[in-house]
Order: sequence, then C-alpha cells, then structure tokens
Amino acid sequence: MALLTASDLHKDMAGQPLLRGVSFKLERRERMTVAGRNGAGKTTLLRMLAGQASIDRGELSVAKGARIALHDQRPPRERGLPLREYLLSGCAEELQVEADLAELEAVMAAGTADEATLARYARAQARLEARGGYLWRDRATVMARGLGFAPADLDRALDSFSGGELTRASLARALATGAEVLLLDEPTNHLDIDSLEWLEQTLVELDAAVVLVAHDRWFLEAVGTAVLELYGASPSRARFFAGSWHQWRREQAARELALGRAIDAQRAEIARTERFIERFRYKATKARQAQSRVKKLAKMERIEEDQRAARSLEFSFSAPQRSGRVIFELLDARLELGGGDGAAPVVLLDHADMWLERAEHVSLVGANGSGKTTLIETLAGLRELAAGRLSTGHNVRIGYLSQHAEELGTGGDAEQSVLEAAQRATGLTPNKARALLGRFLFFGEEAEKPLRGLSGGERRRLSLAVLVGADKHPPNVLILDEPTNHLDIESREALEDALRAFKGAVLLVSHDRALLDAVGTRTIAVEQGALHSYLGGWPEYVRVREERRAGAAATPGAPAVPGPPPRAAARQAEAPAKARAPRGAKDRPRGPSKNRLSAQEQAEREVEQAEAAMRALEQELSEPAAWATRYETAKSEARHTAAKRAVEDAYARLEALID
Repeated sequence: MALLTASDLHKDMAGQPLLRGVSFKLERRERMTVAGRNGAGKTTLLRMLAGQASIDRGELSVAKGARIALHDQRPPRERGLPLREYLLSGCAEELQVEADLAELEAVMAAGTADEATLARYARAQARLEARGGYLWRDRATVMARGLGFAPADLDRALDSFSGGELTRASLARALATGAEVLLLDEPTNHLDIDSLEWLEQTLVELDAAVVLVAHDRWFLEAVGTAVLELYGASPSRARFFAGSWHQWRREQAARELALGRAIDAQRAEIARTERFIERFRYKATKARQAQSRVKKLAKMERIEEDQRAARSLEFSFSAPQRSGRVIFELLDARLELGGGDGAAPVVLLDHADMWLERAEHVSLVGANGSGKTTLIETLAGLRELAAGRLSTGHNVRIGYLSQHAEELGTGGDAEQSVLEAAQRATGLTPNKARALLGRFLFFGEEAEKPLRGLSGGERRRLSLAVLVGADKHPPNVLILDEPTNHLDIESREALEDALRAFKGAVLLVSHDRALLDAVGTRTIAVEQGALHSYLGGWPEYVRVREERRAGAAATPGAPAVPGPPPRAAARQAEAPAKARAPRGAKDRPRGPSKNRLSAQEQAEREVEQAEAAMRALEQELSEPAAWATRYETAKSEARHTAAKRAVEDAYARLEALID
C-alpha cells in the first residue's frame, strides 16, 4: 500500500502558475529525489506535501496513520529551547501518550482500577509501543550524535548555536520523529563528510518513504531510488522516473539529444515550407498548394526549448603562467585559533608538514572544525603560523575563494551593484565586466542588483566570476573553500569541468565528494591534529581509510575510528562513476571475444605490471635526491606506499580467482 499518492497537483504563486500536473506514488522504503532548475517549485512542493502550503487543484492521499515530517531550510523559531527539548518536540504523539499514561497511572494509584481504565491504559501502552516504546527518546540522541552534536550540546539553548548547527538540529528533529514519510529539503547542507556518510546509511536503512531535494550528486546516487523531474518554463510540469539518479541523468541526456534533433528537423521543415510558399505564392499553377502550406505552417505546434533551463554556467580559467616546481612547503607548522582576552588558544595542527607542487590538484579533507579553513587561509596569506615555516615558490599567483564569499566585501560594500563589485575586483571596463557576468548568468538588469540582495547561489556565482575575470594577472594556484556551496547541479558540473581543465595547481576544500573524485589527484587529510597525504583521489582515500578502520577494529585495545558501516563505504567507492555517467556516458555491453584474455590470465598480467612498476620506482628512489629533504622524503614514502599497495591488490585479485 502506498504511503503517499499525489494526483495532478496544481499550484499558483502570487497569481502566476508554478506547478501543473504533479503525480507520483511512494511506497515504504522508496526514496524519491525531486530534480529541477532553481525556481521550479521544489521547496514549494515539499511544503504542499507536508500540509504547510495549499494545493490549488488535484488530490493528495496519505495512508491512514502515517505521519509526515518536514525538514526545510528555515531555522527553528523556538530559540530559547534546549536542543534536547527541541528534538523531542517533533514527537507530539509520543509526548501526549506519555502524559496520558502518567495520568492513568495516577488514577490507578488512587484506587480506580476498573475495566474501562485498564483498557485505556492498555491502548495507550500499545500506541507507545508502536512508536518505539519507552526508548523513543533515545532515537533523538542517536540522530543528534550522527549529525555531529556532542552529548553536552543537548542541554544548550538553540540561540547559542550557529546557523549551520541550527540547520542540522532541524534535520535531527525530523529524523527523530520516526515518521513514515520524511520530506527533506537540502539535508546535506552544513554536514561534514562523516555526517554525510552516516545520513546516507540511515536513510537507506530507514523503514519509511523519503522525498528529498539536494544538490549533492554523490548523496543522490547513494540514496535515491526514483526521480521526480520538474521541467519546462513556468509553470513546471512533472515527470516521474523509477530508477537511480545516474540512470535518470542518462535517460535525460538521451531525451535532450532527441529533443535537439527534433527541433533541428522541424526548423529544416519550416524553412523548406517557407521557401516553397515564397517561390510559388503568386504562380497560378501552384497558388493553391502554397496557400495550403501557409495554413499548415500556421497550425504547426513549434517544438521549443525551455530557455531558462537552457541557461547554464559555462566558463574556464585563463592559462596560468608557469610557477616554480614547489608551490607551498609547510614544515613543522603549528596552527592556533582564538586565544584572546587571556583565554588559551585552541591548537588545530601541530608539527604539520605538507607540500603542493606545480599543476597538482589536491583535496583537503577532514571533519568540521579540524582546521581546514584556517590552514588554507594561512597558505593564502590571510593568517600567520603560530610556529613552523611556510615557504612559497617562485612566481606563485594565488586565486582564493572563501567559504562565505567574503572577498566580495561586507558593510558599505554590500550597497554596490553586481557590476560595480565585478569591476572593482577585476579592473575590467563596464562592457567587459558585463560580458563576464553574462557567462555567470547575470544578464541585463541582474547585473545592477545590490550585493545585499543576492542569494547564496548568486553570491557564489559572482565570486567565481571575479576569480575567472582576473585576466591581467591570472592565478596559477587556486585555493577554494567549499566552492560548490549554494550551487545547483549544473553549475557544480561546470565548475568541475573548469577545474579539471585548469593547468595550474588546485587546493580544494569541499564536502562534495563527486567534485573531490573528479578533480583531486592527491588527498591530504586532517587527522588527529596532523596532516596525512594519500596518493590518489577520493575513492582511493576512502579505501585506505576503511582498511585502517578494519585494522583498528581487529586490534584489541585499539581506539575505534568513527565512520560509516562497510556497506556505505562500498557504495562510496562505486558512486562517483555513476554520478558522472549522465554527462553523456553510455553503458557498453561487452560480449565474449576470442582475443580477450581469461580472467586469471588478465590478473597474472596485472601482477607482473604492478611488480615491474614497483621495481622501477624502487630504482628511482635509490637516488639520494629522492630523500634529500623532508618534503622529498614525504613524497617518496607516499609513492612507495601506493606502489606497494598496488602489488598487494593485484595479488589479492589473482588469489581470489584461483580460490
């Protein structure tokens, strides 16, 4: 039986049509993602399903007894409540049942134990048992812990939390309700990677129907089982697709290709018809045919693209000047935060070493609060080291993108227009600045909007435009702090393409694992106050991390390393290829081939190749220059570890086939 059924839903906003013909059906354990351009009505649809926005036409059916919980991007209103009380406030039925039980127990303790009272008490107990029994409060604690809250946070008032923490509190409250239908609007905002992995696993195992809106491609691929696409110019229409996110993107790409061909064919037909009409309209022998074609042309329904949907970000970074081989070298560094008014500073990193080479694309990962932003601000010259040494290479030009677009200015600068801010930051003439802004979707009057009126996505697009527009002195090093914040999926993919094509060095901090996988060639992890370097992108880092966790779990007395269950880790290794498949990739079935090696022969060849690569590397590392400095030593050790692991993996695959 379906938990949620929508039939031909319509919605108008401010007298203008927003949604038309939205229909779908959701069963228990189905997870539907809502896709569509910004402004298509995704958030409004969630509020309609939650009963917080009216339905102008159509029918919405909810299974009897099913509860609906909504998490949206609005902060909690009850700022004076402790976090624990706020989380439990979403469980109104459980609270009421507990109050009823307490009242009945008081009545029975006073000597009233008639059959009717006992029956009421039994029914109340059954209702509570159906909602998790007396352990239902523990559900809120588990959800809060999974989303990064410490036990001490549960007793703090909401007004003591940051905006990002309040958003996580809203998500924990929705999850703690135990609702049969969960409506989640941007649930991945303000989550670090550990919390994202925990949320993925939780939603996959949840015995509920889920409707979610998100821009995190990795998350959508890991969680979603169906897609509701809102398409077309206003009003948006809906198209339901049963399948995973990457399957829908592949189907969407094929559909758009077919649409483009249909438009081209129709335009060619229209051109031929118009030429015939123009040629024979005034010739007596063909006049009737010409008039017939005029009528046919007038009745023809033109195939058109949604121009607003077709507007997408397309940009690239300027070719950088060549820098020295080493961009940054950080030795024995100590990073601290705070320490004013006599308070002791918080040590984020101590005795930390790292390096960045020319043209390297490095991902910097770690938990929220581990010091990633402080580190890259130090590398960008915005902070000082508490101890240690930072060396910057020859001819290094840094392009820095902050997490909250502070480079656009605050205070009085917020009264500037988008155009003025772009000119001030880039030094471009008004015409060239307008051309630049047009590439980042600021067209016409949109370039005159004041900075204070920009949305998060618009501020991020403007900060990217400023970074790209530095043509006089283009950066050869990009330091980017959460560059995908507030960007839609199409804009994230445009940024991904631009970074992959950039010939300079990149140091990237992001929770967008699809971006990390596509761009990063080495990963630096902030772990327990130190920096650890791993050759390879995000999937390789995940594999190494899970191996370490498995080893720690197998070692008696070893400290537990937090992380997702193995199934989640397995999905993380598979997700990136799927998440990018829709950008034109197609599955190519492979049939048997006489020339193809057997699986065992192929595995044996891979062992030989891995061992040959290992021998070549060891020969290279036998040179003293490979160990001459701490920087070269760390780099050589990382390369040797990666080569050794490749040999071990090749042997493991071969042994699995032989067994």
